[in-house]
Amino acid sequence: MSKFTNRTALVTGGSQGIGAAIVKRLAEEGANVAINYFSTSDLEKANEVKQYVEEQFGVRALVVQGNAGIKQDVDEMISEVEQELGPVDILVNNAGIAPFEPFLSLSEETWDRTYQTNVKSIFLTSQRVAKSMIGRKYGKIVNIASTASVLVTSPVVPHYISSKAAASHLTKALAIELGKYNINVNAVGPSTTATQMCEEYLADPEILEKEIEANPMKRLGTEKQIGDAVVFLASDEAMQINGHLLMVDGGLTAKAAQPEDHMDHEQEAGGLCRA
Repeated sequence: MSKFTNRTALVTGGSQGIGAAIVKRLAEEGANVAINYFSTSDLEKANEVKQYVEEQFGVRALVVQGNAGIKQDVDEMISEVEQELGPVDILVNNAGIAPFEPFLSLSEETWDRTYQTNVKSIFLTSQRVAKSMIGRKYGKIVNIASTASVLVTSPVVPHYISSKAAASHLTKALAIELGKYNINVNAVGPSTTATQMCEEYLADPEILEKEIEANPMKRLGTEKQIGDAVVFLASDEAMQINGHLLMVDGGLTAKAAQPEDHMDHEQEAGGLCRA
């Protein structure tokens, strides 16, 4: 039997990129999936994901529109999911944005929109599904965080970095409060992944090379790897994992910042200068 047979999963921002990969992996393991999208321009992509999982894995799939950072949208969206697929067993809070704006020119609108999408959405969707999960004494909530949850990864996205740190701490707070109801709340922290959101950023060959070189694995992560991590945290194999941020970053956050030639110098000198 597949891991999630007869389970219902909702993935916010599930029409493309990491979200679509998560939807596909959950469906591959037997879950019926609700694919949330917000912008009308993403409807076609959401329907393509729906068609794919229905044809490939024989599961039921539902496309639901809504801004996960607005309470009315969340209530209507989840009510539709419950009516069509049943109560949500697995919630994946994937919706997120990362507009590049330096601190001194950062607008209040961008700050508020970033927090609404990256933090408030986790609060609203988790609160809505948790009430049903408590009654059934079962639930899995997985939040998509970032390496930015633990490190300042860029000087031009203070709104994004702080929002992802907030998402990580919110994960821990919810895990403590909901754990007694047999609800696991965890997060996944990807490093830079070649998704549509990063397409323009990674189009610069110099930036792409630096991103790859900075990673101990000397490669970028993939969308499927994030999906694999979500599947694990949502499975029975992770029943005793709660309040954890699982980094899927090739060891990036385990590595201290170093001069670019440090590793070569260490090999040549046979030692390391220590303070």
